Amino acid sequence: MEYVYGALLLHAAGSEVDEDKLKKVLEGAGVTPDESRLKALVSSLKKVNIEEVVKNAASMHAAPAPAAEAKHEEKKDSKKKEEKKDEKEAAASEEDALAGLSSLFG
Repeated sequence: MEYVYGALLLHAAGSEVDEDKLKKVLEGAGVTPDESRLKALVSSLKKVNIEEVVKNAASMHAAPAPAAEAKHEEKKDSKKKEEKKDEKEAAASEEDALAGLSSLFG
């Protein structure tokens, strides 16, 4: 991840993203750069318009989908029903246990 951040930093500074500059940025951040990762990132970024990608990523916002909220409410309701059911079962098993004990003592 730090490799991508370094490339974004170079791009934001108006500098060309190349292996040497990215290596210096990473070393300045205390990261020991891996030459193969540097080469792979720089070569893959040559095909990408970074400005456009950043612009599109910034325009996307994370809003919860209405369907997801409805499902969340359904889950809450089902949990409440399960808890009530579990409480009823626990009460019934306690009554059974008490009935069993009373039969021991006549």
